[in-house]
Amino acid sequence: MEQNNIICFIGAGAITNALLQGFLKKGVILPTDVRIINRSNKEKLQRLCQAHQIEETWEQAEAVQSADTLILAVKPADISDAIKTWKPYLQEHQRIISVAAGVHTSVIEKALPYRLPVIRVMPNTSSSIGLSATAICKGSWSSARDLQYTEALLTSIGSVIQIEEEQMDAVTALSGSGPAYIYYVAEALTEAGTQVGLDPDVARTLTIQTLLGAAHMLEQADESPETLRKQVTSPGGTTEAGIATLEEKQWKEVLQEAVLRAKQRAQELGHSLETKASQ
Repeated sequence: MEQNNIICFIGAGAITNALLQGFLKKGVILPTDVRIINRSNKEKLQRLCQAHQIEETWEQAEAVQSADTLILAVKPADISDAIKTWKPYLQEHQRIISVAAGVHTSVIEKALPYRLPVIRVMPNTSSSIGLSATAICKGSWSSARDLQYTEALLTSIGSVIQIEEEQMDAVTALSGSGPAYIYYVAEALTEAGTQVGLDPDVARTLTIQTLLGAAHMLEQADESPETLRKQVTSPGGTTEAGIATLEEKQWKEVLQEAVLRAKQRAQELGHSLETKASQ
């Protein structure tokens, strides 16, 4: 990791909060190394700075100018306006890391005043506890050093895999949105537990530990998910009855369709921005 690297987050939403929590907890950056700017909603910005003990003592233009690394953490639809707003304050020595879903590096590069390195990344909100699954890819002007820095930064908050940019929308659909799918499953299991007579707190505790144990089994066992499932599913037993219901409702196909639709949405966002940028 480069020392004394000032990082400026553009955007004060959930992903900025998650990344900050992870980076600061791991000690790869210090609160004094962080700047955060938000085009509107100053109260949200103040709450975020207070939560992470970051002193909001800079002007927003100064925050952009003083940064070594800029992390674009705004909604995809806001990316063009964000770049347009802060473009006058960009410096030739800076690098840009984008976490905006669906936004190609080329779209960002075309909007910049200099040939700044752009690295596109897709972490998830598990960054906050150091367990993100993150994919990264480089833009046209990114050097090996830029990629190395970005990988080192993100490895501090989970696993990192380098991919080609054409795969990034698929990553967004799978691991970027993935925590929400798991939380949805947890929500359903907890509610089901109460429906079969368990106290809500007991149902929640059992659901969390079951998901945690299954995740560790997937990580540590040599067997495939299918094999592990079959090991739990005794013929004529309770698990088989439950799995039969899931298959009858085509639960696997529904989940696969959810991932496919999320990928399509990422592509739609990207195409929309490319069209807007070309006009």
